[in-house]
Amino acid sequence: MTDLVRLEVEDGIGTIRLDRPPMNALNGEIQHGLIAAAREASGRRDVAAVIVYGGEKVFAAGADIKEMEAMAYTDMVDRSALLQEFTKALSSIPKPTVAAITGYALGGGCEVALACDFRVAAEDATLGQPEIGLGIIPGAGGTQRLARLVGPSRAKDLVFSGRFVSADEALAIGLVDEVVPAADVYTAARARVARYVGGPAYAVRAAKEAIDRGLEVDLESGLEIERMLFAGTFATKDRAIGMRHFVEKGKGPAPFEGA
Repeated sequence: MTDLVRLEVEDGIGTIRLDRPPMNALNGEIQHGLIAAAREASGRRDVAAVIVYGGEKVFAAGADIKEMEAMAYTDMVDRSALLQEFTKALSSIPKPTVAAITGYALGGGCEVALACDFRVAAEDATLGQPEIGLGIIPGAGGTQRLARLVGPSRAKDLVFSGRFVSADEALAIGLVDEVVPAADVYTAARARVARYVGGPAYAVRAAKEAIDRGLEVDLESGLEIERMLFAGTFATKDRAIGMRHFVEKGKGPAPFEGA
């Protein structure tokens, strides 16, 4: 990993912490660090859910423009794969993920947030895809994930104009899921995913895969993905534990083992 990105684990929740003051600009080192952190969180059995957090002041204000400004077309042909890879690594974490957004989540920072399952934002947070003002377009998933989240018309408005979005507007259009006072962002993010700690890990994983993969295909194909993943849960210990608990006790949380 890197000093600019670290994975901290507490009570079953992993926090991927961005730490490049003052704005957490997403240079190459941070992008590689996010890939490493996402892969580690994916593989650790003591991590049931993941928070992506930039700290109390700012989530991530975008790519490192100074680093990109000198690049030629051929440089970016090689580099653009990394832009896709680090957000893919986050979106591929087979566990519930939430972005805890303070301050700015712009450009690549917004794309990092879009790669998570949920987004909790501070009341004074600002989001957006302002790349058009640089003569470019979002390149780390913004045109695709944003359109899938808020719809093509709203996505086009945000991407074509490059305008900033307040937390209240982001909530209204479905760009974020919850808005809280700035001091409560990380706590609210933990509360949102804490419910998954101690749950049936492979069933949650299957549910996430079914939804995410199903959105990429037609309904008939999506139903087949769901069918196969549903059947697969019958190979887990937690399926047997959950059904036995229901038959014998009828209510209350089952003592899942995450296996």
